[in-house]
Amino acid sequence: MTVTSMLDKVLKIATRQSPLALWQAHYVKERLESCHPQLKVELVPMVTRGDVLLDTPLAKVGGKGLFVKELELAIMEGRADIAVHSMKDVPVEFPEGLGLVTICEREDPRDAFVSNHYASIDALPQGSIVGTSSLRRQCQLAARRPDLQIRSLRGNVGTRLGKLDSGEYDAIILAAAGLLRLGLEARIRQPLSPEQSLPAVGQGAVGIECRLDDEWTQALLAPLNHTPTAIRVRGRAGDEHPP
Repeated sequence: MTVTSMLDKVLKIATRQSPLALWQAHYVKERLESCHPQLKVELVPMVTRGDVLLDTPLAKVGGKGLFVKELELAIMEGRADIAVHSMKDVPVEFPEGLGLVTICEREDPRDAFVSNHYASIDALPQGSIVGTSSLRRQCQLAARRPDLQIRSLRGNVGTRLGKLDSGEYDAIILAAAGLLRLGLEARIRQPLSPEQSLPAVGQGAVGIECRLDDEWTQALLAPLNHTPTAIRVRGRAGDEHPP
């Protein structure tokens, strides 16, 4: 069945409910509607375990895969056709029958230093409290500034900024892409170079997952794939589902 003959079908996007996740889902929706003007697209917002388990470091409760399992289940059960992910949250392995078929153009992949009182990591006084949920960021920051107090910080972007603004932290480290997409670029005090904080593989990129036997959906998604970004992101080991 051709793409044109199926444009009366509604394509459903599984997405988390955080403001950043919804921004990404709306971005994919708008791109699809631009490429296929007659296509109907709906969002299917849902809560994942990663959104609920906020009191424990991710590494202790299953890692970043906690942000995608419910979305994948929605695809497998037919409640959604695709799932939109932050690529840095996507595990290397996918459930049988599912795969990453499209990677959209990447935003700034760097980490960002955010603080209300200090202009850079080097400007932080000894003993300053810095928040981040990422073990990767924690290790790199500890190696660079072992005199700092590095504490876990979970929640969506707004929640993390709120904890910074309330004085719980002297600074926090976030992905620059999320701040830029939410119009919060003014909160970035210092974009961190890869030498200062090597970003996660895929950071800044949006990935789209669907059933590998769903040729209709894959044909619709094809124009959204950004080949230079896909080549860079798929360089990680174990990715078995090329576009």
